[in-house]
Amino acid sequence: QVQLVESGGGLVQPGGSLRLSCAARGSSFVFSIYAMGWYRQGPGKQREFVASINGNTAYADSVKGRFTISRDNTKNTMYLQMNSLEPEDTAVYYCNTWPELAFSWGQGTQVTVSS
Repeated sequence: QVQLVESGGGLVQPGGSLRLSCAARGSSFVFSIYAMGWYRQGPGKQREFVASINGNTAYADSVKGRFTISRDNTKNTMYLQMNSLEPEDTAVYYCNTWPELAFSWGQGTQVTVSS
């Protein structure tokens, strides 16, 4: 059983920055073999892809140039550095494998961009 735990969200003003973390926990779980992704679900919207990382990185057009995905396989943790945040980035952010969803969703972490 693998548990995904997202953290680092909060309230930030437009133009601000946040760094999200995704910790993957589970016995006999080899984090490094999985391509991982960040997803988000804004108010009244469907969950959408934000960014992915395996040997390469990929981003949704809406966040390209502002967000940076990274991972530390020694810590079973993935990160999302979010800069130049916009009100449209307001959402609950989740992590999971990519492109196939291998695990149950975690609780997510709320990001609110507002003045």
